[in-house]
Amino acid sequence: MSMKKLGVLALMLVMAINLAACGGKTEQAPQQGAEAAKKEVKTLRVGYLNVMDDAQAMLAYDAGFYEKNGLKVEMQLFSSGTDLIKGIVGGQLDAGVLGFTNAITWGDKGAGLKVVGGAQLGYHSLLVSKDSDIKSVADLKGKSIASQKKGSTADIVLTGVTLEGAKLGKNDVQMQYVEPPVAIQALAAGKVDAAFVFEPYDSIARAQFGAKSIYEVGTEWPFPCMVVITSDAVLEKDRDAVNRMLDAQKQAIEMMQKDPEGAAKFLTKRFVEGDSIKSVDGKDVKAEAVIAEAIKSQTFTWEITPDQVTRMQELADIMQKQGVLKEAVDVKQILDLSWQEQLKK
Repeated sequence: MSMKKLGVLALMLVMAINLAACGGKTEQAPQQGAEAAKKEVKTLRVGYLNVMDDAQAMLAYDAGFYEKNGLKVEMQLFSSGTDLIKGIVGGQLDAGVLGFTNAITWGDKGAGLKVVGGAQLGYHSLLVSKDSDIKSVADLKGKSIASQKKGSTADIVLTGVTLEGAKLGKNDVQMQYVEPPVAIQALAAGKVDAAFVFEPYDSIARAQFGAKSIYEVGTEWPFPCMVVITSDAVLEKDRDAVNRMLDAQKQAIEMMQKDPEGAAKFLTKRFVEGDSIKSVDGKDVKAEAVIAEAIKSQTFTWEITPDQVTRMQELADIMQKQGVLKEAVDVKQILDLSWQEQLKK
C-alpha cells in the first residue's frame, strides 16, 4: 500500500470536500444484480460523507449500479458521521457508509443498528513536510499534530494505536483538532509539525507540496474503519432492498479494485474542482490521476472476515479503555452478515 505548494487559498479552491472520518483485493462472488433488476424498482435513502472512505456509495450511484440493481436511490450528503447515524436512528435514512466506531457507540446505546457489509479498511497517514527531520512516530514527542475531533475514528486510532505503539500519550504531543482540509493547509503553512489524515488528502498533499508519510495505520494495524450500516427496522421492513444496495456497492468496490482509473472518472468531480491541480514543482497534474492514486492506496472490501471481526472487538476494547464506551461491548451483537453469507452459498 503506497502511502505535492499551493497556498492555503488555492488549496481551498481546489478542494471541494466535506469533513468525514477514515484501504486490497477481495474474492469475487456471483452478482445478484441481473435478477434484482427484473423485480419491482424500490426506493432507498442512502447517507454518505464526501470523502474517499465512502467512495463505494458514491460510485454505485454515479456509475448507475444502484439503478441496475432495481433501486431508485436518494443520496443524502452529511458533514459528519454523527449526523449521518442520527439520520438512520431517527428514520430519515435507510442506510449509510460510515465509521465502525459510530456503530459501536450508538449500538451500545441500544439504537437498533446493524452492520450489514464492509466498505474500507482504515487508512490514516501521518504526514510531515518534505524538509522535516521527523522520521518516526516517536519523533513527534513535543511536536504538534493536526487531526480530527476528539472521539472520532481518527482520534481513537491515533491515541490508542499510533501514539501508544510509540509509547506516547496525548500529553506528549500538542493536538490541534481540525477538519482534514485545514490539517493539510496547516502542514503546508508550517503551523503544525504533522497531520493525521485519510485519502484523498494524503495524495493531494503529496502532489501539491511534497508532503511525506512517516506512518500509515493500514500497514501497521489494518482495521475495518468504514462499514455499511442500517437499522433493525429497515431490515425488518425490506431486507431485499438492503441486499440490492449491497450488491450495487459490491460492484462499485470491484470496479475500484479492477479499474481505478475508470472509477476516478466518476469520482474526481466530487473531490476536486477543475481538471488539474498544481504540483509541488509547479506543473499541472491531472486531477483524475491523483484520485486514481488515492483509490489504489485504499483497501476497499465488501466482505467482513472473521479476522476483521476480531479487530473490531479490539477497537471496541480500545474505546472502552479510553472512556468512549462505559462498558465492554460484544461487537457480534451489532453484526448482521446474512447478505455476504448468502453470497457464499
